[in-house]
Amino acid sequence: MSATLSSAKSRAALRTSARISVELLVVLVVAAAALWVLGRMWSVVWPLIVGLLLTTLTWPVARFLRRHRWHPALAASVVMVLFFLVAAGVVALIAVPVASQSGELTSGVSDGIEKVRDWASGPPLNIGEDEITGALDSAAARVQGSVGTVVNGVVTGVSTLVNGIVTAVLALFLMFFFLKDGPRFLPWLTRQLPGRLATDIPVVLSRSWETLGAFVRSQAFVGLLDAVFIGLGLWIVGVPLVLPLSVLTFISAFVPVVGALFAGLVAVLIALVSNGPTDALIVLAIIIVVQQLEGNVFQPMIQSRGLGLHAAVVLLAVTLGASLAGIVGSLLAVPAVALIGVVWTYVREQLTDDAPQDPTTGLPAPTIPPPTTGDGVPTP
Repeated sequence: MSATLSSAKSRAALRTSARISVELLVVLVVAAAALWVLGRMWSVVWPLIVGLLLTTLTWPVARFLRRHRWHPALAASVVMVLFFLVAAGVVALIAVPVASQSGELTSGVSDGIEKVRDWASGPPLNIGEDEITGALDSAAARVQGSVGTVVNGVVTGVSTLVNGIVTAVLALFLMFFFLKDGPRFLPWLTRQLPGRLATDIPVVLSRSWETLGAFVRSQAFVGLLDAVFIGLGLWIVGVPLVLPLSVLTFISAFVPVVGALFAGLVAVLIALVSNGPTDALIVLAIIIVVQQLEGNVFQPMIQSRGLGLHAAVVLLAVTLGASLAGIVGSLLAVPAVALIGVVWTYVREQLTDDAPQDPTTGLPAPTIPPPTTGDGVPTP
């Protein structure tokens, strides 16, 4: 006995599909408009992002001073002075030598890719020249441009020297005000927003700040460990350009999954060109060991590092960010996706069946964060 389709159910399913499609289309249009506005305001948004990232690195020191009853302005000023001293030391001891060796690093990577191409075209692989020339030439151009961009970015900042100076100055001013007045922002925002937005938005912003701070500080710490151990291994093996390779390893740590592969590939290619295949294999073994230590020892020790993102999500986010905004996009892709995850998690909490209901509106009651002291620390 054959079943017949119900015309009423078919029309209802079609209407539901059409309504969902229109709603998704509206969401995509709004997202595209937001990205367009973000791009038009990038000269202001980029210093704001840099200032926030720098603040997440230096906030623990400022919080320590504020807890010991230092005035907020004095604590922020001391942290800024310490930051300037550390930055000046980095420029004097690391950035200038790295910039002087960036040309050698770029040419070494290109020569390494040429060696790989010659090896692949010979026995035992005997891959045709036409099959690999286009792919390797594209890879050489991409890696050469990426290495030059990353290394030059350590010294010159964003795109040009003038824009880099303007960005740095604005970011440092914003960093000072974030350190000084940051804990007062959420209470002020609560007083300005109407209705339940006065609770929802501060909660989401508070969670986003915690997630961003955990990501930046943990990635910086793990990147420093990777740079030290890999740099020490390169120095023992006798590979040249140890300092720029270590700096590249540290910077690449801020791009999870892809960054480690990129920095490791560059180090192996430099070892292959300078020392031969045996040392290149030794360098590859060192990098694998360090990466295993990072994943199995360093990562569990740093509990705040986890963002709850699957490796596939990280890979897709980095790829999309790099295609949209190059190096800057790849650096910001993972924290951006993590912040989107924070928003989604909060929305899902409010929409669950067991979420408490607001008796006056019938909507899910917002999650109220614990009260905080003047320095943003939850009260007991």
